[in-house]
Amino acid sequence: MEDSRIALPIGTTLDRFIKKKQDEFQYATGELSQLLRDIALAGKVVNREINKAGLINIIGPIGSQNVQGEDQQKLDVLANIRFIRALTKGGEACAIVSEEDEEITDLENEGKYVIAIDPLDGSSNIDVNVSVGTIFSIYRRFTPVGTPVTKEDVLQKGQEQVAAGYLLYGSSTMLVYTTGHGVNGFTYEPSLGEYFLSHPDMTIPEDGKVYSINEGSYNSFEEPVKEYVEYCKSNSISARYIGSLVADFHRNLLKGGIYIYPSTEASPAGKLRLLYECNALAFIVEQAGGDASDGGRRILEIQPEEFHQRVPLFIGSKKMVEKAISYYD
Repeated sequence: MEDSRIALPIGTTLDRFIKKKQDEFQYATGELSQLLRDIALAGKVVNREINKAGLINIIGPIGSQNVQGEDQQKLDVLANIRFIRALTKGGEACAIVSEEDEEITDLENEGKYVIAIDPLDGSSNIDVNVSVGTIFSIYRRFTPVGTPVTKEDVLQKGQEQVAAGYLLYGSSTMLVYTTGHGVNGFTYEPSLGEYFLSHPDMTIPEDGKVYSINEGSYNSFEEPVKEYVEYCKSNSISARYIGSLVADFHRNLLKGGIYIYPSTEASPAGKLRLLYECNALAFIVEQAGGDASDGGRRILEIQPEEFHQRVPLFIGSKKMVEKAISYYD
């Protein structure tokens, strides 16, 4: 065997990294560490199922709709089941709210944490082999342990998150997360079944040359959004839009850019969910040095009023977000 391969270090595993960083958690008693491991494990299972797409009958719509009235894909349902099972068996989460379910899933245990999750973002793209992802937020419950979980335990501002992250299922599978002490990314090595630290201390460039927006809806954008899109075009800023939120966000996090999903005539309040998508990504991007706004408010300061509340989203490199929302002034 080549000497270079023998000398090549394996790297830092996710478990070892979590253990090393546990003292940074505000409540360092091990539960949050276990929660992250449970989410990582469920991600391995979902990754395995996604890699089977096209080989077995798990792609396409299932024939039902979720609470938002959107057609559910088979993998939406599968991913939701896998994450709920993993978090239930782990015992650290007391409740789960999912984009796929109408109400709280109260696990009726002694757990201290509430999980908000989009089990499979962009699942309709699986049919055409485009990257998809999972987005999650972790909150510490307000009410006493052992009592029924309430809406107040779930409807917390994003700034109350104790951890948030996403899994990206693409050319490689990655787990990116923050606990409020920077952002770190781990790449899954399938032959070993482990996540390894591949992107330590991730930061987003302060400025970028990419904007991500569905320009097919241009005619229904608010005037400030139209003005910003025209600014991008006149300044040779490239348009890149995959249509999978996690994939678009991840590219911009690494290379610099802005992702925009504004209000439109069809979705006057925006389309993305505050609890399941926006809060988690806003926490991550701020920890990486970026910014996130709904056009007038910092995303993390918005008080949720309902589980499936939608908001417009401007997220990415700080200077680009500031420029975009300046057209609202």
